[in-house]
Amino acid sequence: MKKVVLSLALVAMMSVSFVSCKDAAAEAPVTEEAAPVMEEAVDSAAVVADSAATTAVDAAATATDAAATATDAAATAKDAAAKK
Repeated sequence: MKKVVLSLALVAMMSVSFVSCKDAAAEAPVTEEAAPVMEEAVDSAAVVADSAATTAVDAAATATDAAATATDAAATAKDAAAKK
């Protein structure tokens, strides 16, 4: 029983370890075809990153404006309370 299990394990390891040269030749065109797709993905990712950066800058500017408005409103309320 032990020999059968060990023999099957040996056959399984040998079948995994041997690789044909034809597989490597078949993979070469796939990488050549993937290059334009990858370049397009990088370009679109750059556009998305630029858009996100612009949105973040706009949001920061809006937050700064809102803080300034709140500060002005607080000063106006303080002045109004001081006059009463």
